[in-house]
Amino acid sequence: MSEPINERTEEPDQVAEAYDDNEQGSRKDPSNKWLRTRKGDVIGDTAKRQRVLKKVQDTWVCFADRATGGELQSTLRILNEDGTPKYEDEERKPKKKVACYLSYCGTGYHGMQMNPPAKTIEGDLFDAFVKAGAISKNNSNDLKKSSFMRAARTDKGVHAAGNVISLKLIIEDPDLVEKINSYLPDQIRFWGYERVNKSFDCRKVCSSRIYEYLMPTYSFLPPKPSSPLAAQIIEAEREFPGTTRKDPEGEKFWEEVNVELEKAGITEDQMAQIREANREGIQLTVPLELADKKSREIMNAARKRYKISTEKLNLLRDALKIYLGPHNFHNFTNGKDYKDPSAIRFMKNITVSDPIVVNDQEWVSIKIHGQSFMLHQIRKMIAMATLVVRTGCPLARIEEAFGPEKVNIPKAPALGLLLEQPVYESYNAKLEKFGYNPLSFDKFAAEIDEFKRKHIYDKIYAEEERDNVFYGFFGFIDGFAGYDDQNGTPIFNFLTARGIRKEEPKKE
Repeated sequence: MSEPINERTEEPDQVAEAYDDNEQGSRKDPSNKWLRTRKGDVIGDTAKRQRVLKKVQDTWVCFADRATGGELQSTLRILNEDGTPKYEDEERKPKKKVACYLSYCGTGYHGMQMNPPAKTIEGDLFDAFVKAGAISKNNSNDLKKSSFMRAARTDKGVHAAGNVISLKLIIEDPDLVEKINSYLPDQIRFWGYERVNKSFDCRKVCSSRIYEYLMPTYSFLPPKPSSPLAAQIIEAEREFPGTTRKDPEGEKFWEEVNVELEKAGITEDQMAQIREANREGIQLTVPLELADKKSREIMNAARKRYKISTEKLNLLRDALKIYLGPHNFHNFTNGKDYKDPSAIRFMKNITVSDPIVVNDQEWVSIKIHGQSFMLHQIRKMIAMATLVVRTGCPLARIEEAFGPEKVNIPKAPALGLLLEQPVYESYNAKLEKFGYNPLSFDKFAAEIDEFKRKHIYDKIYAEEERDNVFYGFFGFIDGFAGYDDQNGTPIFNFLTARGIRKEEPKKE
């Protein structure tokens, strides 16, 4: 295991006031007049001690039989329902602040952050720490006692090829990493740790984060011609001719699908009845049920045959470039006002891979490197760029969404999103200056690549093939006929030639 980080006196600026675990700071000096105990502060009588103990929550008990020199030293313990200690006295072992490297597949979890009784990544991780002896049992229900912090929080169903947490652990056991992993499911891996100083916070010193989003290329096909969104696009184009782009590639796709439906004996009238029944929640008749099943088979086969053109892929790259630099992303999260300064976020780099084919389905990978992100921001960024490409509206619509007008941008499926890794550029530069090991996943690259392929990528591909997640998402968008306001403006009107509606100034 590597040497402790920032053990020297010449520390990086972020942690200059910190003290390492084996050092004593002036705040612990008993000669400090503000820290010396006065006789009047000592709880000497039993009655007063009992009054203090009543303030402790019912689930805890405070033991005072370890008093020394007239001072009370308290130890909090977890109790059973009958008031007896849940765990026996444990040997007090030294804890060290560490930065830990981990990977996980978010499928089946309600996000990373601990939130009892929901199943979370942190819940399983903390449980493994306790079972492996890295955290005492009496500290097992409170993250704050271990000074726990995460570099990036992931939502329900979102994966992480690499994430960092910082906390205090008991690290005496040389086999600690193996023991922790033995108590974790295969979809969570604990790779190792680095010693850091007491004030280290993996979130605050993180320079930036890299996320990856995988999606099938059929997501960029235009809306089905019979859908409400397609009708809105055509109607708006009549009002503002020449605003939206033509998509010969998409038109050809839908023409070929219609030919196959006709060959299968499925009429447009039947398809209309199926759409109406599904919208109203009415059970299909046997003939319509058979037609619906056959039409789905035809659509699934057509989507797998589809291969995105170079022109459309470059259009996506151009759309995503608009996000680079600092922008107001208030429309790309929940509960943020345009005037809220925290809505300003900086994107450093965005790349789109060349297409790859997995299980006969073509996919692209989008990587977004930004300083920080808000709730749902990446999923809304992906959705906005994809919708602008597939509907043919001007790419400038993305830039307009940075303005003060409110835009209801949907969230792209969580399925394709994963945290690639947090980045510690500035912090590592200072560590290297003082001769310490950088915080980096490089030493685990081979293991992480294998984990990512087996537990993240393969599960994403399999879930999409089984459930048609992206087809369901974009099908819902195309078929949604709801309104944005009392004036009857369609929610996705901003994807048409009409653009983003300017709000009228409020009268005072």
